[in-house]
Amino acid sequence: MRHITFLGAASVALVAAMPALAQDGAIDKRVERLEKEMRAVQRSVFPGGSPTFFEGEIAPDNTPGERARSNAPVIDLTARVDALETQLQTLTGQTEQNAFQLRELEKQFTAYKTEMDKRFADPAAIATPANLGSVPTVRPPAATATVAAAPAKKPAATPKPAATTPNAARLALVKKVEIPATGNETKDAYDYGYRLWEAKLYPEAQVQLKQVVTKWPTSSQASFAQNLLGRAYLDEGKPSLAAVAFYNNYKDRPSGARAPHSLMYMGVALDKLGRKADACKAFRELEEVYGDKTPQDVRTDAAAAKTKAGC
Repeated sequence: MRHITFLGAASVALVAAMPALAQDGAIDKRVERLEKEMRAVQRSVFPGGSPTFFEGEIAPDNTPGERARSNAPVIDLTARVDALETQLQTLTGQTEQNAFQLRELEKQFTAYKTEMDKRFADPAAIATPANLGSVPTVRPPAATATVAAAPAKKPAATPKPAATTPNAARLALVKKVEIPATGNETKDAYDYGYRLWEAKLYPEAQVQLKQVVTKWPTSSQASFAQNLLGRAYLDEGKPSLAAVAFYNNYKDRPSGARAPHSLMYMGVALDKLGRKADACKAFRELEEVYGDKTPQDVRTDAAAAKTKAGC
């Protein structure tokens, strides 16, 4: 009778211990999985730690682990494993966010560096006729307008000189230039710039001609003013700025009265910069775009400039 009672008690104890053993096995699996995930995260955060590229060791496991309901030590271990899983998820999310922010910073820095390189580039690089082929071929009008300075009375107002630091002698020279007053505001403004250029007051002429282009960009005088602006730079010994001014006039106003002149003078400015290949390309562009519509004086000057550049 005692033997039977002992066997019964042993069986009950064994049956009661089986859930606890199963729970311990589930916890061990979860801990082992956490260790593998932590190693994977460490390889991602510290990629130089090993020369070998590691693939993921495990697949995502959404099956919740079994929870012990009656054994206090097992419940405590389960809570700790849950906390580890939560911390691992947080660490993984932060790693992904940091990687994304780093990529965005690299993009912004690359864009900033490109913009700075453009700003510090040689201004003459803008004037290369490398992109002239993209400009539509527009035939200019057969008749080319000519500039004639109309006689005018000198107004009482004294013009402001364009020089940055004028002296008395410079102001006296500027005052000698008569300001046109025919009633045609656009033409008067251009003619005054022309007279300043003719008097070899190049800085003052440049300021006046820029005002004409800025204030009346679609006027017929804009082509004359932009071309003469390039001439003023060229005569002042600034071929880089001259090439830019000539190219802008040709690009923005290909059918303007002074577009052929600007294309020819751009070749002259590029030749002065030592860029003979680009200068020859500008002269070829003049022949291809305008052909027999090119004014005779421009043809003559272009032929002489081509010979000088060795085209």
